[in-house]
Amino acid sequence: MTRPRQFDLIAFDWDGTLFDSTTLIARCIQAACADVGTVVPSDKDASYVIGLGLAEALQHAAPGLSRELYPALADRYRHHYFARQHEIVLFPGTLEMLAALKARNHWLGVATGKSRRGLDEALRTADLARHFDATRTADETASKPNPQMLFELMAELGVAPERTLMIGDTTHDLQMAVNAGVACIGVSYGAHEPDAFDSFAPRFVAHSVPELGEWLDRHG
Repeated sequence: MTRPRQFDLIAFDWDGTLFDSTTLIARCIQAACADVGTVVPSDKDASYVIGLGLAEALQHAAPGLSRELYPALADRYRHHYFARQHEIVLFPGTLEMLAALKARNHWLGVATGKSRRGLDEALRTADLARHFDATRTADETASKPNPQMLFELMAELGVAPERTLMIGDTTHDLQMAVNAGVACIGVSYGAHEPDAFDSFAPRFVAHSVPELGEWLDRHG
């Protein structure tokens, strides 16, 4: 007998959850800061802002920068990122996990701090667009941890909060889930240390994509 689904909609963060991009993003933030002559954030501080929309991320990463220079900082970040995005790969096991979820007829979504241009290019590069039923980016709705992305995904697909699961690698992702009233899972292999996840009461913390896929097969 087929086990009933617990969740109809499974929403994923992108960077650091499905895409092994956290190190590159942090390096691009640091390079952009150096380009505009502001203090270069540490690896920890540059990684912490991953998952936020670009404007919010850069304001946190370079708090001492003059307001009028943030557009230049964003341009330099995009320059470095788009020059090297071909280096990024999916975490091992991602394609198999997504295929298994689709076979169980879950709706799959993406809720990401990336721009629409950035997500569309990543989906194209990874040939993943066909796997997802709906996606939201920070430049077309509110940045995390505002729950608007999840509210819009649930409304588009007709899924209630109690039937929705958010999966991400940062406290921004898990706080968004809490704010939206949905369950969450944290992954430990991305931008934030998993010790910071406890206060958000995740259903599970996965240490690899295959481990995440196994949990979803049993409990999703």
